[in-house]
Parts: sequence; C-alpha cells; structure tokens
Amino acid sequence: MKFDDILVQIGEFGYFQRRLYLLLCMPSVVTGCYMMILVFVMEPPEHRCKIPEWGNDTYAIQSEEHRKWINYTIPPSTDDQHTYDQCHYYAWSKNDRSFANRTVHECTEWVYDKTVFLETFTSRHNLVCGESIKTSMAEMVFYFGVLVGDISFGLLSDVIGRKKTFTISVIILLASSSATVFAPEFYSFCVLEFINGAAVHGAFMVCCVLGLEMVGPSKRVWAGIPIHMFFAVGLVYLAGMEYFTRDWQYVQIAITAPVTFFLLYWWLITESPRWLTSQGRYEEANTIISKAAKANNVDMQDEKLVDLSTLDAPKQGNILELFKSKVLFFRTMILFFNWIVISMVYYGVTMHTGNLGGNFYLNFFILAVVEFPAKAMTMVLLNRIGRKKMHCTCMMIGGIACLSTVFTVVYGGDSFQPVTLTLAIIGKFGSAAAFGVIYIYSLELYPTVVRNGGMGMSSCVARVGGMVAPYVAKSGDLVGGRFGQALPLVIFGGCSVLAGIFTLFLPETHNRKLPETIQDGKEFGRKPRGVSTANLVISSDTINSITNGKHHVTDESNKTE
Repeated sequence: MKFDDILVQIGEFGYFQRRLYLLLCMPSVVTGCYMMILVFVMEPPEHRCKIPEWGNDTYAIQSEEHRKWINYTIPPSTDDQHTYDQCHYYAWSKNDRSFANRTVHECTEWVYDKTVFLETFTSRHNLVCGESIKTSMAEMVFYFGVLVGDISFGLLSDVIGRKKTFTISVIILLASSSATVFAPEFYSFCVLEFINGAAVHGAFMVCCVLGLEMVGPSKRVWAGIPIHMFFAVGLVYLAGMEYFTRDWQYVQIAITAPVTFFLLYWWLITESPRWLTSQGRYEEANTIISKAAKANNVDMQDEKLVDLSTLDAPKQGNILELFKSKVLFFRTMILFFNWIVISMVYYGVTMHTGNLGGNFYLNFFILAVVEFPAKAMTMVLLNRIGRKKMHCTCMMIGGIACLSTVFTVVYGGDSFQPVTLTLAIIGKFGSAAAFGVIYIYSLELYPTVVRNGGMGMSSCVARVGGMVAPYVAKSGDLVGGRFGQALPLVIFGGCSVLAGIFTLFLPETHNRKLPETIQDGKEFGRKPRGVSTANLVISSDTINSITNGKHHVTDESNKTE
C-alpha cells in the first residue's frame, strides 16, 4: 500500500486540503513581489551630469537661465532615446563661454528625472554609465540566491521537516528584507538580495512541496498551476505599490510587511504526514491523517486507517542513466534548453519594461495581468491538443512576436510603441503559458525511476535562465539606438523559436502509457498509443521534485517559474 492510497481514502482534495492549499498559496503572492521587485529598484531614471557651477541643479529645468547652462554644459545625446548625453559634460570657465575652449569630461555627479521614479537604488548610488553593469549583477546575484535556496532549503526540509524549514526561511527573509531597506552601499545590498532570493524561494518551494504532498494523486498534476495565479497576484500588487510610492525603499517595506503574517503559520499549517512517515514518526502522521479525515467528513475506525510502517517505499533510479543513453540524453538536453529559455524570457521581458516606451507602470501591470489568461489557457487546452503541440505553439508564437519588435522599433519609431508593447505582451504570454506546459511535459517524459532527479535538475538549469535574463535585458545599452532598444526582445524571440523547433523532436506524452524504467524511456515514442494519461496517477515523490519553477536535486523539489 502507498501513501497515495491513504489520501484517496480520506479525500484527495477535501476541505482539509483546500484550506491548507489556500494558506500555502499566500506566500506565492509575496514570492512574485520579490522575484520582480528589482525591475523597479534597479531601473535607472533619465539622467545627465550635474552642472558643477549650478549649486542646486536638478534634472527638471528651473528657469530660462538654467536651460542655457544645461545647453552650454551638457552635450546632446547621440542616442535618440535620450535628450542629453548621460555620461559626459563640457568643462569650461564660468567667465569664458567660448565653445572653442570647452573640453569633454566624464560625470562624477548626476541629477535624475523624478517624473517616473522619485528614487531607485540605482539613482541613490549612481549606478549609471561606467557602473551600470552593477544593476544586472545585483539581479543575477538574487537569482543565484534563488538557486542556492532551492537546494539548501530543500535539503533542510528533508532533514527537519517542511514546517520548521518554512518558519526558518520566513524569519531569515524578514530579517534580510528589512535590512535591505537600509543597505548603505552596493555590495552589502547584493549580499542581502542573495539572502532574500534564497529565503523567499526556499519558503515558496516548501509550500509547494507541502501542498502537493497533501493532494491526492488524480489532482496533483494540476495542483501546481493555481499557485502561479497567486504569483501573478503578487506582480499586480507590486505594480500598485510601485505606482503609488515611486520610491524603492517604500516598495521594499510594502513587500516586507506581509511576511510577518507568515510567522503565524507555525500554528496554522501542519507538518507533512508523508514526511513524518518517511522519518518513522507514525503516531504524529496518524494524528494529522485523522484530523484530515474528520475535516473531510470521512468516517474513521480506531482512529487509524492503516499501519503506516507497512507503506511501500518509492523506487528510485540513478539520475546518470539519463546521460548514458543517446536517446535520453538528447531528450534531456532539449528539455533543459527549454527550461532555460522559458525562464530567461519570462523574467527577461518584464525586466525590459523600461525600454518598451509608454508608461512604465502600465506596461508592468499589463505584463503581470497577462499571466492569468496564460495559465487559464494552459489548463483548458493542455489535454485537448496535447503537450507537444501546446508547448511548441506557445514558444513559437511568443518567439515570433518578440522577433517582430525589430520592425516596429527600428523602422516604426515611437508611433508604433503600442504595437511593440502588444508584441512584448504576446511574448510574455507565450512564456507564462509554456511554464505550465513544460512542467507537466517534463514530468511525463522522464521515466518514473529518475523522474525526481530529472525534475530537480530541470529546475536548477531554469535558474540559469533567470541569472542570464538581466544581462540580456540590458544588452541593448551596449549597442544603443533603435536596434539596441529592440535587441533584448530579438534575443528572447530567437531563443524561443529555437526551443520550439527543438520540441518537435520530442515524443507526445498525452494519451500514451508513460515510461517507468530506463528501457521504457529509450523506447518511448516508438510504441503504439496506449491508455490515456489524462487521469494518470503520478507518484507523490515525482511531484515533490517541483516547486514554482524552483527545484532542487533531491526527492523533494518543486515547480518553477
């Protein structure tokens, strides 16, 4: 008998699980905020050199005399996206306004436009011009923290339990996020962002694992999608906080405050009875199972459904087997590439918000809201048209849309800004939908005996896409001009199309008997159609490898985004 059989007896998704699942979805809202807050915090406002001779210089023109000083002192920009040269000024004597005697110097101080942002971390610490690479570095460090957090907190949750690990990660996040508000300089800020990334995603991963472990087998495959709706709610909340505060410190406080609520989870959620059983703590596990059955209106006999010590242990294989067979190696590399590209495009398009033109906050809001129809479409169409067609379509449509921006930006100009934004939205829509598809598609392609490790490694390589995304999003700054503005979306689009084409070499899994052994995996796709997988019972240990786009290479990882 397996633990899943117990869940079937007490109710696969009864009141007890629904209440617990809703509580565990709440941290996803905060996770969405932390995953995207640096888009605002590290955004460089419009800026120019501070005029040395003008004591109270501001970016906004104060008077006609001030305008003259700006024109005398600041060279015009060679990039038509900016009014002034952002990194140089003319040095000249206050008593000699001859153009012939002016020399060009690099800025040592800057003034910033405050019409869009009152202050970002970038403007506070002048991370512009020669220091601009540091903005991408900070974002990369955060996503590296996410990777480390998935692995470290995942391992910790296997040792001390889900509930304790969640509480520890919340305490760490509350401390590091509060300290981030007062970060005195760049490097301490990066250290704190690394901790923020590790802690917030560690907490999120534990919630996903705990939620999936309590859901019955027939409901579990789809249980990972609704939690991403809450992730999108966090993005909408973040957009609102950014719009009304326009100051990076206030936004940081606004997303830190809700974290205090999760300290109450020590009393609101239960430990995973599946984990308790694996640790031999059968009495505690039976107590929770009895409570769940009672809440689900299931009659119990002798307060015990089964002798938990007799449950079958899940079978595990060697993950290296995926790399020994040419067929499995080829398929694994295609899946890895897709995970990297989806993560890169998903985060990268949002990071590119500042270069889409129009209203920064409205663009961010629309890119957040588009996730709701993307996830809904995934749930509706996935079993109708199949995994392979669905995933390939999402990647190709999103990729072609991003590639098309080169025409609207380079040749269309500002008048085509709404079209450019629409194409970027389609690109984000495609990557958001593909996240839901690749999760289930990968889950079904990996043979059962190595499914845990395969999903864990897929999540880890997805984090690579997140770390690369900020550098791609800022790559246009190196090129400049109209093409530079379009370059990041062109890269995102090209990679998406390539990933979609590679998907054509993978077998369809819908309505087919899924591989269990390594040999099954090698032969999969060459056999005739078998039983439907629409209601396939996938082992809980399989699902435990996933967390909202963040996994770790152990038995308890989870789905990423």
